[in-house]
Amino acid sequence: MRFSTLLFSGLSLGSLSAAAAGSDVPSPAVRAVPTVRKHLVYFRDKAGSPFTVAQPQAYLSARSIQRRARQNISVLPRDLPVNPSYVAQVKAVPKAQLWYTSRWFNAAVVECDSTTLATIQTLPFVRSVVTLNRAPQTAGADRKRTPEPVLPQERAAAPADYGTAYGQNNMIGAVAMHSANFRGEGIHIAVFDAGFPGVNQIPAFAPLFQEQRLASTFNFIDKNKDVYLRNNHGTNCLSTMAANQAGFFIGTAPKATYHLCITEDVVPESPVEEMNWLIAAEYSDSVGVDIISSSLGYTTFDDPTKDYSYADLNGRTAISTRAAAVAARVGILVVNSAGNEGGSSWRYVTAPADADSILTVGAVDAGLRRAGFSSVGPTADGRIKPNVAAQGSQAAILTPSGAASRANGTSFSCPIMAGMAAGFWQANRDLTAQQVISFLQRSGSQATAPDNLLGYGIPDFVRAYALAKPGTPLSNGTPEAGVENLAVYPNPSTDELFVQLTPSFQGQPLSVRIVDARGAMVAEQQLPATTAAQVQLRPGPLAKGIYTCTISSSKGQRTVRFVKL
Repeated sequence: MRFSTLLFSGLSLGSLSAAAAGSDVPSPAVRAVPTVRKHLVYFRDKAGSPFTVAQPQAYLSARSIQRRARQNISVLPRDLPVNPSYVAQVKAVPKAQLWYTSRWFNAAVVECDSTTLATIQTLPFVRSVVTLNRAPQTAGADRKRTPEPVLPQERAAAPADYGTAYGQNNMIGAVAMHSANFRGEGIHIAVFDAGFPGVNQIPAFAPLFQEQRLASTFNFIDKNKDVYLRNNHGTNCLSTMAANQAGFFIGTAPKATYHLCITEDVVPESPVEEMNWLIAAEYSDSVGVDIISSSLGYTTFDDPTKDYSYADLNGRTAISTRAAAVAARVGILVVNSAGNEGGSSWRYVTAPADADSILTVGAVDAGLRRAGFSSVGPTADGRIKPNVAAQGSQAAILTPSGAASRANGTSFSCPIMAGMAAGFWQANRDLTAQQVISFLQRSGSQATAPDNLLGYGIPDFVRAYALAKPGTPLSNGTPEAGVENLAVYPNPSTDELFVQLTPSFQGQPLSVRIVDARGAMVAEQQLPATTAAQVQLRPGPLAKGIYTCTISSSKGQRTVRFVKL
C-alpha cells in the first residue's frame, strides 16, 4: 500500500504479521523446505450454515443492525459468517494456520506452505485460492522512508482554542459546526492505519479515555488489541479528528467515538494488507461503526506480478476497493484519501479510492489551491475522483510526543473531512451515508463544475446544512456546562500574545500568571476590567517552550497552555 501522506509524501506501507513464518534457506546438502506464505482461500458457498439473515443478532451488534434499519438496508447472505464447518476442516489440515475469515468474500486467510495449500485445495468446498504475498523479506530490506513532519513556522491563523488546527477546521465550516454543538457526539468512527503510538498518553487525547469514547482497538497485523505502537502515521491522522485540548489543538470531531485499527505494516508490501483492510471493515460493520477513515492506498507491491494497473482502478478489481464498496452498501460512510501520486508518473488515485459510493478526499493548501501531490481522476471507468478536498498541504497534526506539527499528504485531508462528515451526520441523523456524500458534494466550492482535480471542491458544513434542512436556521448553540471558550492565542505564539475573554471574565479585574514547564512563574500581569472580547498580554521575552497561563477573576479561574516558538 501507499500511505496517503504516507501519502506523507508517497511513503509506502506493507503486509501482515511479524509472526508470519519465514522460508527456510537450505544448505546445498539439505532439501528445500516449502515457503510459507499467506493465501486467500475462497469457499464455494455458505450452504448448511447455522446462521440466517432472519437472526442477524447472532453475528452483528445492535448498532450494526440499527445502522442498516435506519438506512433501509436489508441483511443479505453476504453478511452471513463463513460456514463454521468449512473453517473447522481447514484448521484440521496439518500445518495450516487460519488467520481470519471474511463474511463478505466468503473466504479465509490461511498461512501455509505449498504442500499444505495443495491439500487445502482438494477440499470439496474450496472454490479457488489466491496467494497474497511473497516470501518474507529480511529486516533491513525496508525501502520505505518516513519524512519528518515540518514544524510550523508561521503564526496560528486565528484564535486559539483550536491552535494550529483552526485554519483547516474553519476551511470546511467545522468551527461553525462546533459552535452549533455538533462535534460528532454519538457517531462511531473507525480509523485504519499503521499504528497509534502516544495516543494513550497525549493530553489532547485524554478525553477519549475519560469520557469512554475509545470503543475498541485491534491490531490486525499481530492479531491482538495492542495499538499504541508501530508507525506514528495513525496518531497524526487521528489527531486531526479526535484531539480535544482547548487552547492547544481541537480536531474536527472532538466528541465522536473511535475504533482504532492497525491494518498496515510499514516494511513489506503485499495484498495481505488489503485483506487486513477488508477484515477491519467487516469488524467495523459488526460493531456498528458509522464512518471509516482510511488514509491508505494500494498500487504496487513487492511482488510486481501483484501490481495494479490504471485499468484495474475501475471500482471492482482491487481487494480493498471491493471491500470499500461492500462497506458502503451496508451503510458505512467510507472516507478514503485520494493518494499522493499527483506529481508522479502514476498521477491517479490509488485503491480503494477508486471505489464507487465512497468519499475520496484530495488535498488543498491553506490558500484553497490544489496541492501538487494530490492524486487525480478519473477512475478507469470514467468516474470523477476525488469527490471533495480539504487541507492536506501543511496540515496541522500532533506527533506521538503530543507536540503540534505540520505535514503534507491526503492522509490528513481525509480524516479532517471524515470528522466534519461526522458532525454533519450528527446534525442530520435521518440521512443515509449516500445522502451525506451527496450533500457534502453539493456544498462544495466547485459543485456546479466538478473536475478530476478536486472533484466537487471544498465542502462547507453551513452550506451542506442549509441544503439538507432548507428554511431551518443553524443555531449558534450554547457552550457545554462548565466549558469556557477563554483562550490564549496565537498558539503557538511568536511575539504578540492575546487572551480571548468570555462574558464571565469581562467587566472585572483579572490576574494573569504564566509559568514555564518546570512550574516556575515567569510573568504576572494585572488587567483592568474591560468589556472587550480580547486583550493583549505583555509577559515580556519568553524562551522557547511550553507555558501554562492562569487567568483569575472574582468568579473563578481558567488555565490554558500555549507554546512559544
